[in-house]
Amino acid sequence: MNERVPHDRSLDNSLALMQEGYLFIKNRVEQYQSDLFEARLLGQNVICMSGEEAAKVFYDSERFQRNGAAPKRVQKTLFGVDAIQTMDGQSHLHRKILFMSLMTPPHQKRLAELVMKEWQHCIKEWEGQDQIVLFDEAKKVLCRVACDWAVVPLPEAELKERADDFSSMVDAFGAVGPRHWKGRRARARAEEWIQRVIENVRAGKLVVEEDTALHAMAFHKDHEGNKLNSRMGAIELINVLRPIVAISTFITFAALALHKHPEYKEKLESRDDDWFEWFAQEVRRYYPFGPFMGARVKKDFTWKEGHFKEGQLVLLDLYGTNHDSRLWNLPNEFKPERFRNREGSLYDFIPQGGGDPEKGHRCPGEGITVEVMKSSLDFLVNKVQYNVPDQDLSYSLVKMPTLPGSGFIMSSIQAK
Repeated sequence: MNERVPHDRSLDNSLALMQEGYLFIKNRVEQYQSDLFEARLLGQNVICMSGEEAAKVFYDSERFQRNGAAPKRVQKTLFGVDAIQTMDGQSHLHRKILFMSLMTPPHQKRLAELVMKEWQHCIKEWEGQDQIVLFDEAKKVLCRVACDWAVVPLPEAELKERADDFSSMVDAFGAVGPRHWKGRRARARAEEWIQRVIENVRAGKLVVEEDTALHAMAFHKDHEGNKLNSRMGAIELINVLRPIVAISTFITFAALALHKHPEYKEKLESRDDDWFEWFAQEVRRYYPFGPFMGARVKKDFTWKEGHFKEGQLVLLDLYGTNHDSRLWNLPNEFKPERFRNREGSLYDFIPQGGGDPEKGHRCPGEGITVEVMKSSLDFLVNKVQYNVPDQDLSYSLVKMPTLPGSGFIMSSIQAK
């Protein structure tokens, strides 16, 4: 135990983590007035930390590794077993180049265009309905777009099931019981589906162009020159498709932000790209998405009088860092204009992780997330008009991941 580092006095904090959710680390950082503290979680001593300096340390590959950090229950739902998120060193960098090649600005632009096209296709159908749930519609739109862009065949009859499965994998992240098992079943179905597709590509039964995600995963070779087995190829292709479908959460929160802060609609109606960028980024900062990230200490070191021991699990607070009053003026207020002249670092704004995405474990798909959000905001503000009936728009900071209770219901929908 670190004598100079605050230590939570509970015998085990696992229940407190479940009861406090996104605020578990933030509450204690504020209570102890310290960027780090020790806690006991699931029977092991864990260091929890928050803030920009903590993020810089956490993303130092000399000090931390991802291998062994993600519990098997998370690998069997969210990431896939032995996927890129669990890798380190040369093997990770080599695999990361593959992911980065699929997420370049041209790919981002293509996905944003496909999303707008799909949203506009939805209007005709929505006009004949009393109401729709935006989150449910966003999952289907993004699943169709992701598969179309990646050239993964997706029969229309399977769309809802596949979209729900991708979403269930994400929902299982912080879950126990039925939600966890639902996520595991969803992953098993998705892996079998995508594995069949990859095997068809390799057998020449399905011919796809080279500059596509499906081709890239089907024929990728690891850093030792070995082709991925078809199951691992499926796992990594799902790690491209699933995060695109997960943007449905950000889109739902963006609609909530538009509803709660109508003063920004005029700015977005001007079609000024800067305002779309600032608004999307503030949604990512302000609303809860990932609560924290985990890594294991690679070798003993000391930071801020805390002794980090080899093999120890460390959790970095994403939500708390994005609401840190040292980094953000009025962090609990929604203010897109804060991004107008922002000169940030790679470690102070970390909704999808920190550091350099090309060299470390920061999500390589942030550009896709922002462009898809901007396209969806443009649709909601400039292409469609709708009413927001009375509903439960509250969201829990205990449930991880979380969402507005109603999923954001829209009624009386018409094209603008």
